[in-house]
Amino acid sequence: MTQMEQARKGFITDVMRRVADKECVDPKYIRNAVAQGSVVIPANILHGHLDPVGIGKRLIIKVNANIGTSRDHINIEEELLKLSTAIDARVDTVMDLSTGGDITKIRRAILLASKVPIGTVPIYQAAAEKIGDDGGIIHLCSDDLFRAVEAQAKDGVDFMTVHCGVTLAALERLRVQGRITDIVSRGGAFLAAWMLYHKKENPFYKEFDRLLSIAKEYDVTLSLGDGLRPGCLADATDRAQIHELLTLGELTKRAWAADVQVMIEGPGHIPLDQIEANVILQKCLCHGAPFYVLGPLVTDIAPGYDHITCAIGGAIAGKAGADFLCYVTPAEHLKLPSVEDVKEGVISSRIAAHAADIARGNKHAMDWDLEMAQARKALDWEKQINLCIDPHKAKAYRNSSTPSSKEVCTMCGEFCAIKVVRDYFR
Repeated sequence: MTQMEQARKGFITDVMRRVADKECVDPKYIRNAVAQGSVVIPANILHGHLDPVGIGKRLIIKVNANIGTSRDHINIEEELLKLSTAIDARVDTVMDLSTGGDITKIRRAILLASKVPIGTVPIYQAAAEKIGDDGGIIHLCSDDLFRAVEAQAKDGVDFMTVHCGVTLAALERLRVQGRITDIVSRGGAFLAAWMLYHKKENPFYKEFDRLLSIAKEYDVTLSLGDGLRPGCLADATDRAQIHELLTLGELTKRAWAADVQVMIEGPGHIPLDQIEANVILQKCLCHGAPFYVLGPLVTDIAPGYDHITCAIGGAIAGKAGADFLCYVTPAEHLKLPSVEDVKEGVISSRIAAHAADIARGNKHAMDWDLEMAQARKALDWEKQINLCIDPHKAKAYRNSSTPSSKEVCTMCGEFCAIKVVRDYFR
């Protein structure tokens, strides 16, 4: 049985207990939230060494890191190093988006090495292999897509992005309205090209029950992808995006009826003033299912610094009710990220998530900051470093300069405000 099915039967599983323990909440809350669909626990029954993570209502906001090869850069050892770097930076989940090399071998190595939930986008492998064998995406067939889904489920993948809302009707709305950047989702673009060439409906939408059957067998959480997400601010919150969201809301209820866990993916490039509205729309139209956002990126002009534009948008989205932030690295829009880019992306999104958790009144997030404030007042540098979101970087900065006294830093030295006031209060 899936976690949702067991929760609906009144069972509290070991997975639910572990999530409740990590979140410091009553296991009954986790059971009830999973039963209702407001919390998901991506935990494939075949991912044996998994440390499960809960995503959704009243839980700490989670962060995902994307890794994986491209056809231009294939190095499995480097991807495994990215995985360990992301985990060391305390990421919550990782997605393998590989499109180059032996994709199955890469995925299995990542799954074997990972204690955190692993996600994939099955159409990437289906498309990459079809291009290699037959020369083009248009030669894909429905069975190719579902074979990829089932093979990845059998390997132990915990959650999968499937672009079920890219329908012929949605593409027509996009065509009539017009966009600056059209479609920027790879999965969405693959499906759109196939659909427009064959003049046929999206197999993931048309055969949604087939997808549910596989997901239920392995308890794979479906991440209903935003194939028509805006790729620039000018395209944000348009008719094509909202049409897709409406469809995903309908599919959410069908998934729940089959006891399959679901979360909804969201934009993308969104102006600051539209982020809250997008979150509210998703929560209303998708019945409170967890919301997984890419960024959002709040400006289009910052390649090289898009981890910052992502963190700004992620903090606002999290405050508005988003549950899950997909990181963006400094390499976004420019190249495949390096190991260091992965770390920068994870830390940036974790800062955004933590800031939003504080704004949402999460006691554990607030206590962390309070403990840091107390360590600063005490000029306890060791404790301050240990409490940092990135202790290694903080320690490196601290050790790179020599203050006049171990009690202070080289910014203020003997003029340290905390030290001066503390001495007089004494």
